[in-house]
Amino acid sequence: MKKFTVLALILSLVLVVAACGKRNEAAGGSASAPSSPSASQEAASPSPSDSPAAGKSYKIAISQIVEHPSLDATREGFLAALKDAGLEEGKNLTVDFNTAQGDASNNLAIAQKIAADKYDLVLGIATPSAQALVQNVKNAPILFSAVTDPVAAQIVTDLQHPGGNVTGASDTNPEATTKLVDFIASNFPNVKTVGIVINEGETNAVVMAKKAEEELSKKNIKVIKAPVTNTSEVKQAAESLVGRADAIYITLDNMVVSGVDSIIQVAKKNKIPFFSADRDTVEKGAFATVGFKYYDHGYQTGQMAADILLNGKKPGDMPVLMQQKLDVILNLKVAQEYGIEVTDAMKSAVQDQAQDLIQ
Repeated sequence: MKKFTVLALILSLVLVVAACGKRNEAAGGSASAPSSPSASQEAASPSPSDSPAAGKSYKIAISQIVEHPSLDATREGFLAALKDAGLEEGKNLTVDFNTAQGDASNNLAIAQKIAADKYDLVLGIATPSAQALVQNVKNAPILFSAVTDPVAAQIVTDLQHPGGNVTGASDTNPEATTKLVDFIASNFPNVKTVGIVINEGETNAVVMAKKAEEELSKKNIKVIKAPVTNTSEVKQAAESLVGRADAIYITLDNMVVSGVDSIIQVAKKNKIPFFSADRDTVEKGAFATVGFKYYDHGYQTGQMAADILLNGKKPGDMPVLMQQKLDVILNLKVAQEYGIEVTDAMKSAVQDQAQDLIQ
């Protein structure tokens, strides 16, 4: 009985040693070399060759209605997010960038050209570009950025469940307009009329102007519209508001933003406070807005693109994103040129004073 017990014990020890050796070999080590903490950490940290993008190249197309600071920053943020995800132009990413230079026929031709080729993903920057892509491209995922109201523009039918091959990020939050009007009413009691230079052929501009008019009317402030049909008319439209409007406001209107230098010139010359719907125009010379950085907006869309390309997400299952972080942004450098005396109350409305007080 004792001999049998000793023999069984010896056999058990042999099997345990053999099993340990196999486990070490399966882990890539030897039976006599125990793994160290550093070796375990290296195994847990994937090398670049382990990334989802490794060994594959991607081809995307971008259609942008016109080049101006906000839309350009959107594109830069989008590409930066892809790069951070491991997709870099010139390495494993080919980018076909197209701008319509504000021309509707060019915009349509670009969309048709993109539809005729094969891309892993396409991006429409601004409402007209996104609309043209949705109408023409059926063989690739479509994302949009810098679109004010994707439902009203018939780009998607539902923000939470877009369906089909389309989703993206809206560059507005109705609360931004409300907060800007509150800022104007609280700090500019002499403003009784606001002039809006607007391209009424641009859906996003019409939607935002309507929202602004609704909010201004609550403060007993009247709206005067100065319509334009091309960028060359922007200066004349701004001049038509002199003597009729106590302040000027523009929406996320691509045609108007492209000609904003002339509005800044007219407003400064006539000491008319000038407010915009985007940060980039304030950085360029308008006095105030409630908004965000378009680079961050583009980056947000780029993260969606990385999810589609690398993780197989379907656009139709991804809710349309909206900007949530809003702040009053003031350009203190230009205040005096508009005849504005900046008060402590104006400054206190700015939450992030390090970033959003431009001085």
